[in-house]
Amino acid sequence: MNDRVLVIGGSGRIGDSVARDLADRTQAQITVTGRKNRANLFPYQYLQLDVSDRETLSEAISQSNLVIHCAGPFLDRDASVLETCIEQGVNYLDVSDSPAFVRKALTYRDAAKKAGITAILNSGIFPGISNSMVRQGIEQLDTAETVHLSYVVGGSGGAGVTIMRTTFLGLLEPFRAWIDGRWQTIQPYSDREIIEFPEPYGKVGVYWFDVPEILTLPESFPVKTAIAKFGSIPDYYNRLTWGVARFIPKKILKNPATIEFLSQASYRMTQMTDKQTGIGVAIRAKIEGTQAGKPTQVCLTLTHPDTAIAAGAGTGSIAQLMLNGQLQKSGVFPVEQALSTDLFEVAMSSRGMHIAQQLTTLESKE
Repeated sequence: MNDRVLVIGGSGRIGDSVARDLADRTQAQITVTGRKNRANLFPYQYLQLDVSDRETLSEAISQSNLVIHCAGPFLDRDASVLETCIEQGVNYLDVSDSPAFVRKALTYRDAAKKAGITAILNSGIFPGISNSMVRQGIEQLDTAETVHLSYVVGGSGGAGVTIMRTTFLGLLEPFRAWIDGRWQTIQPYSDREIIEFPEPYGKVGVYWFDVPEILTLPESFPVKTAIAKFGSIPDYYNRLTWGVARFIPKKILKNPATIEFLSQASYRMTQMTDKQTGIGVAIRAKIEGTQAGKPTQVCLTLTHPDTAIAAGAGTGSIAQLMLNGQLQKSGVFPVEQALSTDLFEVAMSSRGMHIAQQLTTLESKE
């Protein structure tokens, strides 16, 4: 009997990319879900489902071998999908991009371990592939002290309006980041920094953003600092987002109607500029530490012409490994704790995704 995979939120752009990646590389029977009746639009089984409908959710999960949660935004999601998977003994994978959600999910570690299920958080592109790039770089050093992740996306990234909602929701509150060995408070979309990305992106301004990587990486690796910054092209989107974070009163910004207006307006804007900028993504992971007693830097970069497809590859590759039994680890884990570098490199190579690496010995700071 074929494996049965349930892609919750599979009617969205990211979920559909995950389903297509699996359909191309496995014999799994795939069911995608969405809140509206759109069964005629997908080449898979379709289930109309709202994740708040616990009865229908439980029934769908009970008929699956693997559940992939793609129904964002995750900021206000509870962990009911993960909880139900634990109750049903079904493996779980998600594309969560919210530290608040990750904190909730990690409280189920013991329950998942007791149930014997593998639950992996933060798959996708960033977080996801980016986290595994950090692990890949850290393993080339004797010790690692600083992780600096930088991301740039062209326009909409080929994703839907949910990504816009996620961006504006991320501007609501200050957040904590692990800097110089202690947790420090950071203002969202602050501290602009110019990063040199591979072509066709070149120099792009990036800003602090509240992402799960800065929560999980200090737990996964003994680093003193973990930084993650995000930017988009064209650059005036960065300026507009910075302005929203600085000048719209938080009381107004927290209104769901405001978030929805900004999200819809931004999405319509990107539909016009995507033709000029493309919808690709670039990641730069710079890790500084020591090797053979000398200060050393590892810089890894990845580009892809379609952000949503890249996210689908990140999640689909992990799902494939889980289905064929190569990735089994009882408990709840962020992706960098669950996926070995060997498996990651093979998965990326099989999807034609090349990660460039440069190892540089630095001058001593003494």
